[in-house]
Amino acid sequence: MRFELFIAARYLRARRRQAVVGLITAISVIGVAAGVAALIVALAITNGMRRDLQDRLVGSTAHVELLRVAGDGIRDWRPLMQRLQTVPHVQAISPGLYGQVLISRGARSGGALIKGIVPADELKIGDLLQSVHKGSIKELSPCAQPSDQASWQCADPPLPPFEVQGSIPPIVIGGDLATTLGAQVGDSILVTSPQGELTPLGLVPKYQRFRVVGIFESGFYQYDSAYAFMRLSDAQKLFIEPDLISVMSFRIDDLYKAQEVGKALEQAAGPGFQATNWMEQNRELFRAMKLEQVVTFIVLALIVVVAALNILIALTMMVMEKTRDIAVMMSFGVTAEQVRRIFLLQGLLISAIGTTLGLIIGYIASILGSHYHFIHLDASVYSIDTLPFAPRIVDALIVGGVSLGMALLATLYPSSSAASVLPAEALRYE
Repeated sequence: MRFELFIAARYLRARRRQAVVGLITAISVIGVAAGVAALIVALAITNGMRRDLQDRLVGSTAHVELLRVAGDGIRDWRPLMQRLQTVPHVQAISPGLYGQVLISRGARSGGALIKGIVPADELKIGDLLQSVHKGSIKELSPCAQPSDQASWQCADPPLPPFEVQGSIPPIVIGGDLATTLGAQVGDSILVTSPQGELTPLGLVPKYQRFRVVGIFESGFYQYDSAYAFMRLSDAQKLFIEPDLISVMSFRIDDLYKAQEVGKALEQAAGPGFQATNWMEQNRELFRAMKLEQVVTFIVLALIVVVAALNILIALTMMVMEKTRDIAVMMSFGVTAEQVRRIFLLQGLLISAIGTTLGLIIGYIASILGSHYHFIHLDASVYSIDTLPFAPRIVDALIVGGVSLGMALLATLYPSSSAASVLPAEALRYE
């Protein structure tokens, strides 16, 4: 062990002539530990929020979506889908028809976004239909025995009107929407589309009864409270859009190449088409979360700053207490630079002990939080129902570096003061 480190460690273990010096040293260690633990937990929460939101957004939606710039829908979409399947990085394609509707059951009602889908293709794009916990999506499938061709070729033969089908068409709705409506699997609900039929009395909204065959719970309030799925052919009849879709959804092999693949799809589709991706659709959300992470780090780092000030006070009082010892060491040949290093190392030891304790406490709390999910949130406000934790090793390196750096700055003044002690003056009255 180096001489300076040996003396620094000995000073920390030695009994104090003034108890207040030891108390301030202990407070410094606790302050550093508290600040580091708070930073680790806060960063774990912000990382967890970002991870969970990204996973749920990417899992629940398509990586890339292609639609018409004019908003007039995509006609002759089957040959186009065959052509786009050959674009590099494309793994799956699903046709869809979106529309805003009013869903009611008795006196209860709520707005919803209907998506007409081909279930076999939609399951390859997103995970919403996989989160059905009541009922089943089997009744959405328009053909029981898929052919060797693409599933959308099996899915969309022209169907007769609703009233001739002999049964109420199926629909799958979100869990929060089902709670709003008071609906259960097997219940009948009324879906009203604003895209009505023109009659001598004016435009009459189109409405049709559907039977709830499934309820999904994604844990993402935006979808659970406002999304519903029905067969593509049923949606085309409801919105009076024969053989037309509004969007093509794509899943790709690398979600971070979404922008690049989107441009390739635009070129392959031809003029009049526009591609959007999950990053563009949620840019503001992730930008706000990044800003929140930075602000949280700065605010909680002030705790470490306060702890560093305690280190400065503790070392200053220790220098005053050890002035005679410093003079004796200098009289035996210890250089001023060695004295400076003794108190620099002493401050770093205090910070290192506090940082280590803080990292241990912070990571234990974060791991327990990620495992047991004991903090619940209001999904209608935060979009997720439990507080997520995602501790990262890189956060430990950043927080540890900041803590040790602040401690080093705090030791500069007391160590310089110790190095400037004059042995003759200090020992004059001894």
